[in-house]
Order: sequence, then structure tokens, then C-alpha cells
Amino acid sequence: MNLNLRILLADDHKLFREALRSLLTQEKDIEVVAETGNGLEIVELAKRFSPNIVCMDIGMPGMNGIEATRQLLVACPSVKVIALSAYADEKYVVDMIDAGATAYITKAEAAEELLRALDAVRHNRRYLCPSVVDIVTMSLFNKDKSGNSPSPLGNRERQVLQLVAEGKSSVQIAELLHIAQSTVDVHRRNIMRKLNLHSIAELTRYVINNGYFPSPPPPNLNNVDIINQC
Repeated sequence: MNLNLRILLADDHKLFREALRSLLTQEKDIEVVAETGNGLEIVELAKRFSPNIVCMDIGMPGMNGIEATRQLLVACPSVKVIALSAYADEKYVVDMIDAGATAYITKAEAAEELLRALDAVRHNRRYLCPSVVDIVTMSLFNKDKSGNSPSPLGNRERQVLQLVAEGKSSVQIAELLHIAQSTVDVHRRNIMRKLNLHSIAELTRYVINNGYFPSPPPPNLNNVDIINQC
């Protein structure tokens, strides 16, 4: 492909973004056009800078990468998403693929796998790094046996849920999501009712168990590590 790839980096760890940018800008046909550490900014940045591919962390403040992927692909359906996460658990892998991600690699394997994933995605192929292939395979074989049910929450309720668990007030949530405070309060009541939760502590535990919180720092990765491993 003769055209440059335009990349948007979405990860809440600044040093990790800098390492990725350093890696990617060594490639003559790749351009990092924008970056963010907040999931709420991704759709707006995608509309403004028209990236071909978004490298999407799963755990980010404001909106997790799973929900951000869903909303991004509705707003910008031609954009491809590469999930780039510290998590290799079945739940996160399957949820990101279900949300529409074309590729999934772990941060621990980013130096070796990101360029391979980008090459696959630019040629309209899917890509999974080796450490998650077995996870996805097992999930496919066990899908019919799983007792898991989809989340009872709607898209906006999932957004409000994460922000509540991050400690945001109704006023702050209303400002972040550009909705009325009364609407936020309605969503909060509906969330508690649907999930059968009775306190913020219970709600926070639910958020942690379902992967809504920002991810931990990527293990053993910094600018030098990523570049030297390539």
C-alpha cells in the first residue's frame, strides 16, 4: 500500500504512548496523527484527524476501550481498531473482538507484534498475538457451554457506571457526557436497579470485576525496552 497509515494512539500511560510513537515513527509509511489518554476523547479525535487505525487500550479513564470501540465504529465505521492491552484474559479478548476490534495484542508483546498487527489490518486481515490465540480458541469451543449473559446495561448506562465508580459526581458526569444532571440521576437509579446493587461500594466492585477501570502500568515497558526489542 502506497498511502501512509494514519494512527491514533489511545492509552492512558503517557510513557507507553511515547514508546509506541517512537517505534511507529521509525516506519516511513506510518504517521501518528493524534493521541489521547481519555476514552471520552477518542471519537472526537477520530473525526478530526481521520486515522486509518486506532491502537486502543482497554482500561482508560472516562470510557473503557471496549465501549470506546463500539462508539468509534458507529461514528467512523471505516476505522480499524487494534486492541493493545495489559490484559490477556478471555473476557477482555472476547469483549474487544465482539465490540469490533480487528486485532488484539498484549502490551508485553507490543514491540514484536504491533507492526505485524498493523500490516495485517492494513491488508484487511485479522490478527491475534500468540498469547491470546489459545484464549480465543478455547472461548469459541466453549461458547455454547458458557453460562455468561450479556450486560443488561445500555451504552449510556455503561458510560455513567464507569464515571460513578471513578468517583465523579452527577454534575461532573453531566458535564463530561453533555447531558442533563437529571438524566444522569435517572441512569444511576436504573443501573443500581438492573444490577441489583445497593451501594457505591457494590457498584465499584462490579466495575472492577468487569474491567471498567483504567489498566495498570504495562509491565517492563518503556521507550528503551520497546525500541530495543524490535
